Order: sequence, then structure tokens, then C-alpha cells
Amino acid sequence: MHRDIGNHMVTNMPNASELDAVLSALADPRRRAILERLANGDATVGELAAPFRVSRPAISRHLSVLEDAGLVRRIREGRTTRCRADPAPLGEVSVWVKRYRAFWVDRLDALAQFLEPEDER
Repeated sequence: MHRDIGNHMVTNMPNASELDAVLSALADPRRRAILERLANGDATVGELAAPFRVSRPAISRHLSVLEDAGLVRRIREGRTTRCRADPAPLGEVSVWVKRYRAFWVDRLDALAQFLEPEDER
């Protein structure tokens, strides 16, 4: 029965493809570093690429993944493109984590109760 609850939570999660895109984007340490940098304010692709030993096209690919997940927006200013963080999709991640945290806390509490010696119950 408990397995059915977990499966129900996974299959009935609203916006599952958006959640997948955000979690996938966050899986890469360079993309997380880019988001951390953008949390301090907008930056150009060149500014974002500077700390990394990768090409600008590689940074552009990372930015595309972040854009597809809705975490970054590119803004054209004449010949310059600035990037801006958009934290809104992280709200879906927060909701998902909270759901599973409650589920696992309940399961761990039940396990602890089951494992308690009978004289302590």
C-alpha cells in the first residue's frame, strides 16, 4: 500500500516536466555556479564565462539549459545580451521537496515506532 502512495505522488505531480527540467538544470555544478552569480545581479555571457575554463559556446549551452528550465532569461540590450536569474521555478522544487519530506518523516516515524522495544511502547 505504501508503495502505491509513493507512486501516486510521482505520477500525479503537477508540472512534472517542468520539475524535471529544473532538477536536471540544477544537477550540473557549473549551472548552479551561474545561478549563484546571477543571484547577485544581471551579467553578460562573457562575465558568466570568465571564472570557468570552458568556451563561451559551452557557457551558452549551459545558459540554454537554464533558460529551458525557466531559471534564466536573456535580455538583449543593443549588441549586448544580459542574463537574469528567475527564481520562480524553484518554487515548484520547494513544493516537491516539502511533499516528500512530509512523506518520509511519516515513514521514518512509523519505522522508529516499529523498531522500539515492546517495553518502551
